[in-house]
Amino acid sequence: MLSVKDLRSRYGRIEALHGVDLEVKSGEIVTVVGANGAGKTTLLRCLSGVQPASAGSIVFRGDDVTRVAAHRRVGLGLAQSPEGRQIFTALSVEDNLRLGAFLHDDPRVEQDMDETFALFPVLRQKRRQLAGGLSGGQQQMLAIARALMTRPSCLLLDEPSLGLAPILVAQVLDVVKSLKSLGVTLLLVEQNAFAALNIADRGYVMETGRITISGEAEELIADPRVREAYLGI
Repeated sequence: MLSVKDLRSRYGRIEALHGVDLEVKSGEIVTVVGANGAGKTTLLRCLSGVQPASAGSIVFRGDDVTRVAAHRRVGLGLAQSPEGRQIFTALSVEDNLRLGAFLHDDPRVEQDMDETFALFPVLRQKRRQLAGGLSGGQQQMLAIARALMTRPSCLLLDEPSLGLAPILVAQVLDVVKSLKSLGVTLLLVEQNAFAALNIADRGYVMETGRITISGEAEELIADPRVREAYLGI
């Protein structure tokens, strides 16, 4: 589904990604864990096309998309739910979702809306309300739902649990698991390493712009280096 080779990216003179190699197979949940400043968000921004790559390659479903514009990547099925939610607070919940469907103008949009509301029933109840009036957890659900309206085959999720109470973290991650059963492939960036690895098939540990450890999620949970540095065990 997604293959990344020797990916590098810079902010001015400072290189933030130092040759990242990563792959995501169709139907997987893959998580990238690491401390603040490790380069996780920069990685997702490069994959979605918001942040330019300075070297390396990004191949999505067999096509090299390294230099493809961000909105065209969405059209190919690669969508991102960004860190910090970045919803349109002055618009209604429904209008936020319709903006997610900006590439589509067909009767299936209404079906997409119904399927999204089935995943997030609270959004159906609040569909006419301004998005800025939602709680933090509801805003996160809206951000994910808006990305789903693009009909992605691969969804990039950046810190979906950030700033949420533990019970809401569990709800959001339950939805992430359910997306896999609906056929969506997921690449999840998450500071809550234990929660993320518990729902993932495979994982990568990122430190200072490099992948330092990778493997099956169960292996990473059992790895003493990961347990000490990221799981607090």
